Amino acid sequence: MKKLFFLMFLLVSKSILGQQVLNLDSLLALLPKAKEEISTVELYFQIGQQFENSEPELAKEYYRKGLNLSKKIGYSVGEIKFSHNYTYVLNVQGNFDSSLYYNLKAIELAREIKDSVQLGKALLNTGSVYRYLSEYETAAEYYQQGKMIFEKIGDEGMKSFILNLLQVMYSDLKLHDRAIEVGLEAMELYEKAGDQRMVGTVMNNLGLSYSKLGKTTEAIALYRRVLQIGKDTDDLNMQGTALLNLGDSYDQENDVSGMEKSYLEALDLFRQMEVKEGEIIALRGLSIVRMYEKNPTAALDLAKKSVDFASETEYPLERQKSLVQLSNVYFALQDIPKARQTAKESEILADRLVNEEVQRKTLEIEKKYEVEKQRSQILELEAANATQLAVNQKRQLLIWILVILALSLTAIAILIHRKNQHKQRLQLQRIKELETEKQLTATEAVLKGEEKERSRLAKDLHDGLGGLLSGIKFSFQTMKGNLILTPENARLFERSLDMLDTSIMEMRRVAHNLMPENLIKFGLDAALKDFCNDIQQSGVLKINYISIGIDEAELEQSAALSIYRIIQELVNNILKHAEAKQALVQLTKNGNLILLDVEDDGKGFEHSKMLYSTGIGWTNIKSRLEYLGAKFTLDTAPGKGSSIHIEIQLP
Repeated sequence: MKKLFFLMFLLVSKSILGQQVLNLDSLLALLPKAKEEISTVELYFQIGQQFENSEPELAKEYYRKGLNLSKKIGYSVGEIKFSHNYTYVLNVQGNFDSSLYYNLKAIELAREIKDSVQLGKALLNTGSVYRYLSEYETAAEYYQQGKMIFEKIGDEGMKSFILNLLQVMYSDLKLHDRAIEVGLEAMELYEKAGDQRMVGTVMNNLGLSYSKLGKTTEAIALYRRVLQIGKDTDDLNMQGTALLNLGDSYDQENDVSGMEKSYLEALDLFRQMEVKEGEIIALRGLSIVRMYEKNPTAALDLAKKSVDFASETEYPLERQKSLVQLSNVYFALQDIPKARQTAKESEILADRLVNEEVQRKTLEIEKKYEVEKQRSQILELEAANATQLAVNQKRQLLIWILVILALSLTAIAILIHRKNQHKQRLQLQRIKELETEKQLTATEAVLKGEEKERSRLAKDLHDGLGGLLSGIKFSFQTMKGNLILTPENARLFERSLDMLDTSIMEMRRVAHNLMPENLIKFGLDAALKDFCNDIQQSGVLKINYISIGIDEAELEQSAALSIYRIIQELVNNILKHAEAKQALVQLTKNGNLILLDVEDDGKGFEHSKMLYSTGIGWTNIKSRLEYLGAKFTLDTAPGKGSSIHIEIQLP
């Protein structure tokens, strides 16, 4: 329920800058004697850091003074450091668009002055902003670029920070054991360096990983240490974040008293700092507390406030979470229409925030960098080809001059020209080969990433949500025998059980569509038989499946999965658009050749419309056909049904 790595994100700029903060009175005493020089810029930044977590607007004022002086004396590095410090406060205040603007300017300036260290820091900071905005693909790209820079220059001082960053990324990918391993290493380095604020950051992230693994006792112990570090360093933001996570852990332990105390203290701190997201989370937590206390009316008021505040301040992720809590409260109040409406709104928002394409591309980021290397090779070959063309033009001019002098020299020049043309053809052929290889690599990465994510989502739905819904159904059935209900409430109770059954069946259907178990366990032929039988039994379409030699064929799982998805998409198109009564799916293995025919007696369509269609379904089919290196022919016309024949050459 809580924002997992809130504290880590806010402390990124501090870790990157690696500055030591002196006593505030000592720093202020230096200002009257300060001159317009670099040391004064650094002084402004150090003073601003003292006010960040207590008087953020005053901190921003000192940072702007540092920026103005940097511009006046031409200190470009100072302008970049301004962005590091200023965006820290913007992040605390939730002004992520402004933070992103200044971080991108820092990247641009660092590239202009060719400062690798400052560029690496700016890239990592920018990646953190994108990650906090839930744009994981873009965040991963910036992280990768920053990591490569520090690996190249061998900056050991960044090791602990990058380890903490890796801890967060591993946790995002649900590799919590690995996250804990690198987190403990990062914490040890920060403890040796005496950086208490970053020790608190790493502990906070470690606590979240322990919590995800069900080790609540260890998590609570870490959060209490983080809270104490926040008090020792007078860091209100660290205290508030630790309190939110403590409340979450107490929730897992059913410690209502601990929950209420933690959330109330967190709410007070975040209101004091004017940190909007913290207020939203704390209000949602207090709503859960009221549900524990069997006070749904008070819980409803708090949940509504959390949703409204998230809507006003444009926090879509927190709004989605608060909508889930609001839906639960409506269910508790037996206001089923509002509960369902709120749950539906939450689902729509969740689909928008967590779309499959972003997750897939995030997991393929390393593959993308391999493709980039091949693209660089192509560019080098193209440059060499362009140079060769220029040389050829000069040689041709020379040939025309020499023709007048001697026919023998003309013959030699022609031979040289032909040789160069042959070299050009070889280079162009190599370019095409690399482009084809790049496209195949990219397509393979896309398909594997997509199926991997489908498999993960199917498992999560079946094992996680499926088990939870079944448990709820069992609890309701147990309650039914122990409750005395009015006839109207009994009907409502039975209707709720029917809705729960429908939800379980729908969840199982979605999980099966995402990754059919029969394909993994029994192979392509069995999976297609089940798929066609399910459609046949539904009565929507009479479909006949014929396979020849497929049950004995040994296919790679990626190829079998692609063939299954192609047939699935073609049959879905028949169901959606063809208005057909009968259909045929025939799959034949002839030597190293797979033949696929899908026919229907529907209304047909213009042949050209399908070939030039940009719809998602047909685009997916073409991508998989290209990945398999398949050939296909399409035969259709309005009123005459349709037929597609596909040939796949096995390796």
